[in-house]
Amino acid sequence: MPFEHFSLEHLISQYGVLAVFLGAAFEGETAVFLGGVFAHRHFMQWWEAATAAALGSFAADQAWFFAGRYANRLAIVQRFLATDAAQKVNDLLEAHPTGFILAFRFIYGMRTVSPIAIGLSSVPAIRFVVLNFIAAVVWAVLITTIGYLFGDAVEMLFGRLRLHLHLVIAILVIVAVVVALAFVSKRYLATLFQDASTGSGK
Repeated sequence: MPFEHFSLEHLISQYGVLAVFLGAAFEGETAVFLGGVFAHRHFMQWWEAATAAALGSFAADQAWFFAGRYANRLAIVQRFLATDAAQKVNDLLEAHPTGFILAFRFIYGMRTVSPIAIGLSSVPAIRFVVLNFIAAVVWAVLITTIGYLFGDAVEMLFGRLRLHLHLVIAILVIVAVVVALAFVSKRYLATLFQDASTGSGK
């Protein structure tokens, strides 16, 4: 096989959609953001990146939900339930059930434990499926579009960069955004947790 078949561009063209799907399922925003960047570089269509992101996120959260509902004795589920985040999820879910299901994937640090905790709650499965699908689509479209527009901005500022330089800039921006989101989410969750605790009489 010719050496050029192993180039980064070739790999993204061949497996980029699958990578976005798996990244959305197991990692989150970084993979979806890069999917938008890949779409801007014409390695895939924008709708392919957004669809892969939505389906990956939806599938992963449904799996965690059903793990919480039907396989709650598994060691991995028990480990999640023993965390402080699980207790916060329970309080927030009790205070704002619909809003929390729609919003948890946007809150840094809550993505995995939330569907498990929701699965253990009394929320009907069909309700979670519908709300989870809506939230996954909104999340995927938003993050993919941001990645695509970021690609436009980089090209406007620096011209048509080589792919590896473009990706380095994207990853540095993602790291900075994740750090900022972690800080903001921590403060936001503290406020929500305090409100939920007050509302439940704790």
